[in-house]
Amino acid sequence: MALDGIKARMQQLRVEADASSTKVEELTAKVKTLEQENLAKEQEITSLTHKNQVAEGQLEDLHGRHDDLKKQLDQAGGHGTQNEALQRRLQILEEEAEEADKNLRETNDKYGRSPPDISGSNINLNNRLRQTDVKAGHYERKVQALESARDQWEEKYEEMSKKYAQVKKELEDFQLEIGNI
Repeated sequence: MALDGIKARMQQLRVEADASSTKVEELTAKVKTLEQENLAKEQEITSLTHKNQVAEGQLEDLHGRHDDLKKQLDQAGGHGTQNEALQRRLQILEEEAEEADKNLRETNDKYGRSPPDISGSNINLNNRLRQTDVKAGHYERKVQALESARDQWEEKYEEMSKKYAQVKKELEDFQLEIGNI
């Protein structure tokens, strides 16, 4: 009986060993599955971390571009003030040119109908007329230069406004993209 008890006990131990072996195989397979899932999640985390770093770099670049364009737009606003000052100067020069033209006409009318008796006055008048013509030409060139400068500043302002709007849109799009991550 003792031998039967030992055999029964051995049989029971074999059954337990087989059950344990099966359980170990199941747990080993489960551990491998969990390790693979863990590795996949670590790779995903690494990928997302890299994407986040790239996105942060792009965000910094966009902020830098945004600040630069904002400064340029502010400068363009200052140019607008300068443009207004140039327009005021242009208006003054045009008024002076009109006044000089009016004086020239009056002088021509006055001396054209009844010439002065003194020939020196004629020379003086001719000199004044030449000076007036020179001044008128000078003012016309100044007016053209100021108009050209004004046009250039207006073009620059429009260009900066477009760039600012584009960068602002890129920044908003990028912020939306980051918000979605």
